Amino acid sequence: MRILVTGGCGFIGSNFVRHVLRTHPEDSVTNFDRLTYAGNPSNLADVDTDPRYSFVKGDICDAAAVREALAGHDAVVNFAAETHVDRSILGAGEFVRTNVAGVQTLLDAVRELGIGRYVQISTDETYGSRAEGSFVETDALAPNNPYSASKAGADLLVRSYHVTHGSPVLVVRPSNNYGPYQFPEKVLPLFVTNLIDGFPVPLYGDGGNVRDWLFVEDNAAAIDTVLRAGSEGEIYNVTPKQEVTNLELTRKVLDAFGAGEDMIRRVPDRPGHDRRYSIDGSKVRALGWTPQVALDAGLARTIAWYRDNESWWRPLKAAAKDAALPTTRS
Repeated sequence: MRILVTGGCGFIGSNFVRHVLRTHPEDSVTNFDRLTYAGNPSNLADVDTDPRYSFVKGDICDAAAVREALAGHDAVVNFAAETHVDRSILGAGEFVRTNVAGVQTLLDAVRELGIGRYVQISTDETYGSRAEGSFVETDALAPNNPYSASKAGADLLVRSYHVTHGSPVLVVRPSNNYGPYQFPEKVLPLFVTNLIDGFPVPLYGDGGNVRDWLFVEDNAAAIDTVLRAGSEGEIYNVTPKQEVTNLELTRKVLDAFGAGEDMIRRVPDRPGHDRRYSIDGSKVRALGWTPQVALDAGLARTIAWYRDNESWWRPLKAAAKDAALPTTRS
């Protein structure tokens, strides 16, 4: 299979590219990425010389560039997106442009060129908050911040192309990802890198918000499963069912550093902060996927990676600090 991966220099995209090249020696991957602040070519330095891998710099909102890059491929997996909730609260325009208009550009190109598969990478945040139980794929969407609203809009657009045009689309909605190569504005790499430097960690509100933590390599395997075995027009939630409060997660990270709760800095809660995300993943498990990395083991691997790769994250974190942005996501 010849796969076009959009946003392949980002966190989840780069891990997916690496997964495909490692597990499918017959496949090739073209990475189409605009290289925004969160798109880092060094994320794929280890595969850069692989003859099955190629890189094209481009914007998914540029219809001509998309058609040129996409020609001759069998499938598209779209990771290209603006993803940071705090940035979306400060300004939603770029989120609508990339996350909605960019998806429309991709869908039109897929239809025009007769591409066989289109996989849209979404998020569990599109469902909104839920006090009890878990969302299934047929539940209504109720996004509560501009980021998740833009992703929900894209999901609905993808669905409309399937219903109207018969486009061969699939949607994947994972829970919170963590692991190597995650941009250090996000909560886990922010906490880990702060503690490496002996700084406190900023925790929103009372820390009672609940998230379900999915190791990025498990997510890459799930997306690959959906790409190859999923049914067109369907949505697949991806979850390891590892729900913890933000305070519980913070304590796990502090424990790994031998630090106490005096290293927690309480900060005002985010506007519209969803209390609990929870999804049911039975549908993707029925395709044969199961998560392999438990939370404690995944946290240990993640912490070790950031300890061993300071040259990767220090310049990125310095740039985020210079931008004077809120720097937690949960």
